[in-house]
Amino acid sequence: MATTDSTKLEQLTHWRWRVFASTWFCYVGFYFCRKPFSIVKSTLKTDLKFTADDLGQIGAAYLIAYALGQFIAAGMGSKVGPRVNLLLGMAVAIGTGVACGFANTRGTFMALMALSGLAQATGWSGNVGTMANWFHRQERGRVMGWWATNFTMGSLVAGPFAAWVLGRYGWHATFFAGSVVLSVIWAFFVFNQRDRPEDLGLPAVVEPGAQYADAEDAGPIRLSRAAWVNILLVGIFYFFLKFIRYALWDWAPFFLTENFHETSEAAGYWSTAFDVAGIPGVFLCGWLSDRVFKSRRVTISLISTLGLVLATLLLCTLGLGSREAFVGCLLLVGLTLYGPDALMTGAGAMDIGSRRTAVVAAGVISGFGSLGPIVQELVIGKMYDSKSGDLTSIFAMLLASAIAGAACLVFMLLRNRQGKADL
Repeated sequence: MATTDSTKLEQLTHWRWRVFASTWFCYVGFYFCRKPFSIVKSTLKTDLKFTADDLGQIGAAYLIAYALGQFIAAGMGSKVGPRVNLLLGMAVAIGTGVACGFANTRGTFMALMALSGLAQATGWSGNVGTMANWFHRQERGRVMGWWATNFTMGSLVAGPFAAWVLGRYGWHATFFAGSVVLSVIWAFFVFNQRDRPEDLGLPAVVEPGAQYADAEDAGPIRLSRAAWVNILLVGIFYFFLKFIRYALWDWAPFFLTENFHETSEAAGYWSTAFDVAGIPGVFLCGWLSDRVFKSRRVTISLISTLGLVLATLLLCTLGLGSREAFVGCLLLVGLTLYGPDALMTGAGAMDIGSRRTAVVAAGVISGFGSLGPIVQELVIGKMYDSKSGDLTSIFAMLLASAIAGAACLVFMLLRNRQGKADL
């Protein structure tokens, strides 16, 4: 019996590494079908005569579908399981990426990008839900600190890759190449991901000192009123952080080309400063939340978000001066934004309720958060055209969003002290 238990423990450890790797690469892979549009924006403006407003509307079509898809994915994930949901999402994203390479009108781009948004919405809730089944709460901060580097690394790698393909083979090939990369990751995922240890005949992961895993293994998923309030608060917080993150993801290459006179390829490289700085930010927040703040996610997230307020203030005052100043501000914003972004929507979502509710919590939080990118895409495109390219008011909006995000965390901290939240 002891030998059997030891063997199962070894298998569990082995599979935890495989699940970590497959879910990490899965979310990285989605960026290879997500980043091409933002990288080729300026080229489409020239080749297809799109205005900044046209580009904003195309981007908004993707983001609206992505936001709606988060809620759909949360429901589907709890019924069919993350594995099926993610494999289907990746497959559709691959197909729409290929189709975008042949598109040449605004309407076609909008339809394809909307379909891609629905498909890619499976990514966050499905992968977070999977991780909740394989890692317990006391290790989630540092584990998710490493794991949540996937969206920074995804943007960091996919952006320059798309810029490199664009510079050598044109914007059509940029979409094709992204689909090829995600296809390879799809195959890797098939062999290395399972939804739960129980699916392999292995024991469920339980909290240290606990005898059994969550008892909610059957029946409808239920969340308390307090849990729903916490989910909504984190979702509103995520709205403001995703407003900032997507504003810089989607428009920094465009600004570098149009305002700082870089080539489209060079702009794609320079814009990755935002993601480079995000990697240590994610890891440090996750590690500190476990080791220093005893799995309390809100306190360290608030500290980092206050740093984000300062970073966006510097963007407003210094970022307009030169390319170097703008890129330097991108570094500071990335360093302070990515940590609370990943921590509150990854480990934080997993901590609300039981491991079964992680898919729902992550999906709803991500759904509300995804409304922020929609707003920025529509507003920034119109504002850029109406202000004849002046960035002052655009950067001021980012500062206001950072302040609002910090206010949400202050409220969450008060709920923690009142015993209404455990984050």
